[in-house]
Amino acid sequence: MNLTVLDHPLAKHYLTVLRDRDTEPEVFRAAARRLTYSLVMEATRDLRLDECPVDTPLEKTTGYSLTPVVAIAVLRAGLGLLDAVVELIPSVKVGFAGVQRNEETAEPIEYYFKPPDLAEASVLILEPMLATGGSLSWAVRKVIDSGATDVRCLCVVAAPEGVNRMNREHPTVRIFTASLDRDLNDRFYIQPGLGDMGDRLFGTT
Repeated sequence: MNLTVLDHPLAKHYLTVLRDRDTEPEVFRAAARRLTYSLVMEATRDLRLDECPVDTPLEKTTGYSLTPVVAIAVLRAGLGLLDAVVELIPSVKVGFAGVQRNEETAEPIEYYFKPPDLAEASVLILEPMLATGGSLSWAVRKVIDSGATDVRCLCVVAAPEGVNRMNREHPTVRIFTASLDRDLNDRFYIQPGLGDMGDRLFGTT
C-alpha cells in the first residue's frame, strides 16, 4: 500500500484544530497551511536533485537544486494547501483541476483542467479529502494522461474506501495524509473527518 500517514506532534495538533467544529475560517485556513508544510516535507523527501557548484563565504562546495515540481490543486478545497506549497517551493508551477461530486453517486463531474507542462516534473496533487477516491483518481488519471510519471498526492484526511480505490486504480501513486480515518457515512463524508473542507476554508457553511 502506497500510503504514508504523518506521525508528528505538530501534524496531530493542527489536524485537531481542523477537526474542531468551532474553529473559525481564518484559524482553519492558518492551520491548513501549517499542516501542509509537514505534508510537503514528507512528500518531497526523495525528490530528484541536480548538483550545482556554490561559493560559500569560505570556499567552493557542492550544492543542490530542485528538478521541476508541479502542484495541481483540485478545486476548490485544494486551494487551502496551495499557499504552503508555493512558499516552500517558490519555483513550483501550478495547475488546477475542477471537479464537483455528484451528491447521489459520489462520482466526479469534471468542469475544468489546466495543467502546466508536466514533462520531467514531480507532480503534487492537492486533494485534502480522500473520501470515495473518485475525484482524486480522476485527477491522477488526468495528469498521467498529460505526461506525468511521478505523481504524489497530498491529503489532509483519508478514508479506507478512497485509499483502497486508489490502490486498485493507481497502485504506483503515493498518498501522504495526516490521518487515515474510520469510514464514510451514508452521504460519503469521512468519519470522524472535519466536515466539508471547502466550506470551512471559505466560510460558506
